[in-house]
Amino acid sequence: MSDPTRPPGPKIISITNQKGGVGKTTTAVNLAAGLAEMGFSVLVIDLDPQGNASTGFGIETDDRTFTTYDLLLDDVALEDVIVKTRFRNISIVPATVDLSSADIDLISNEKRSFLLHDALRQPKMDQFNFDYVLIDCPPSLNLLTVNAMIASHSVLVPLQSEFFALEGLSQLMLTIREVRQAGNPDLRIEGVVLTMYDARNNLSLQVEQDARDNLGDVVFKTLIPRNVRVSESPSFAMPVLNYDTASKGAMAYRQLAQELVANNTKVGV
Repeated sequence: MSDPTRPPGPKIISITNQKGGVGKTTTAVNLAAGLAEMGFSVLVIDLDPQGNASTGFGIETDDRTFTTYDLLLDDVALEDVIVKTRFRNISIVPATVDLSSADIDLISNEKRSFLLHDALRQPKMDQFNFDYVLIDCPPSLNLLTVNAMIASHSVLVPLQSEFFALEGLSQLMLTIREVRQAGNPDLRIEGVVLTMYDARNNLSLQVEQDARDNLGDVVFKTLIPRNVRVSESPSFAMPVLNYDTASKGAMAYRQLAQELVANNTKVGV
């Protein structure tokens, strides 16, 4: 039972799509940067064994002493797993390849689907004063992703502007419905964001039309363009907002952050 005397915690958003290569980690890193630029304090949970979000913020593998694996399975204290990045207002719980065995290690745990939920709602979280927690999920609908959804208030889905983009989305929606029944009845869809969008390409236009016809207002107005600066920035271990702040990619992620905050203000979250 929740403690009514505790202050409200941060807004927790899972960024997920079981398809790889759709801009999921890119969205997690750059949305965090956009929110941080607006003055919000952001925690990124790297829940992908590839650890790309950690790399994207310049956290070297040797510096990942404690990781999301330790947070979930070894009961390591929050202050030990949360790492401040060199970017203002952004902290991260990093990941390593160790996380790839988490599904097997979790299976015998009775609370296996609620471990991240409980970790993010312990009283110690209050001392960090985070406004947003963004969870970068693995590209599969596994036990780690279920943990993320159980822990979250909402789900944000990056959708690549390419053929078959909407295929597989129905499976994700089914998983969200199952999570609502299994332990998080208030989980909502934060929105679907179209990534790698090329307005000169008829296919991108068709995917956008199909998405808006099928999903309506669930689709963000902001479109993330296919942009070389967005592709280059991870190799410099920084969000595109810091790598090239005036690029089209940076401006788009800035706009996405503003739209997300406006939507949450509208619905009173």
